[in-house]
Amino acid sequence: MKMIAKVLAVAGLVLASGAALAQQPVIGVVNLEQALFNSQAAQELQAQIQEEFRDDQQRAERLNTELRELVERAQRDESIMSDSEKRKINSDAQEKQVQLQMISERVQGALQERNQAFIDSMRQNLGAAIQAVVEEGGYTIVLNADTVAFFDNVYDITGKVTAKINELSQ
Repeated sequence: MKMIAKVLAVAGLVLASGAALAQQPVIGVVNLEQALFNSQAAQELQAQIQEEFRDDQQRAERLNTELRELVERAQRDESIMSDSEKRKINSDAQEKQVQLQMISERVQGALQERNQAFIDSMRQNLGAAIQAVVEEGGYTIVLNADTVAFFDNVYDITGKVTAKINELSQ
């Protein structure tokens, strides 16, 4: 009788471990920001933003060139310049730096605003894309890459999510 109980107990353990192995989680890791900003919609937005701020970019490049020339001139001719010339170059350089700062702040603010609006508008598509990839891949756990200390690239489903975002956006 004890022998039968032991055999049944071992058989039960074998069956339980088999069932546990059959229920191994399928894990995926997704970088949400990368999935979203690698999408076709994000690429189109970036092209639109570059076009919109092209004049500011060109103005910033001109100011940088002028500023660099002023610095080079000040260093090269410092020994032969009068105090008023030095003050003038210093004043011009400061003015150009202020203009560069204003352009940079304006562009950065607009860029952050546009990116946040894009994220807000794409949130539903991102959720639907993740859900579709989960269903297609049979994933039981999907983790945000930003919260995982380490993961092997075999678990990375970011590309699949980006492809699904592109598909859903069309």
